[in-house]
Amino acid sequence: MQFGRYYEEFEVGAVYRHWPGKTVTEYDDHLFCLLTMNHHPLHMDAHYAETASQFKRNVVVGNYIYSLLLGMSVPDVSGKAIANLEIESLRHVAPTFHGDTIYGETTVLDKRESSSKPDRGVVAVETRGYNQDGTLVCVFRRKVMVPKREYAAASVPEGVDPERPSFPEPR
Repeated sequence: MQFGRYYEEFEVGAVYRHWPGKTVTEYDDHLFCLLTMNHHPLHMDAHYAETASQFKRNVVVGNYIYSLLLGMSVPDVSGKAIANLEIESLRHVAPTFHGDTIYGETTVLDKRESSSKPDRGVVAVETRGYNQDGTLVCVFRRKVMVPKREYAAASVPEGVDPERPSFPEPR
């Protein structure tokens, strides 16, 4: 199974659909909020959400949805990345609720060779997240620095598969 892509493997306009999706649970949302110290009652307090919000129920914290989509895209986009260079934009388009299932897809927007290092290039992508009804919930653009295949292959010792790490022999 491929994990990430080399610079040459990206084509402008290509769309990668990330699978499987992820059903967001109340536990996921609350744990993320607690880990990131986001204690806003819209995310953590069902009574507050029911009585004081327009949605009448807890809304999943947006940065969890962004993080989920970013993670979903790694096998297709940044699994070989040297660096994530920037998040150009991030928009939360619609709310996500406990029980929603998130699916993602990424489009390659642009690519260019590095001007300072010949062994790599920069790829610009847009990732979109949808719920189970097909509603767009989150969209972000980022730039990723990835290696070129010929340089990656040249830097690996003979007999080693750069796609698979070697493991020590069991004792």
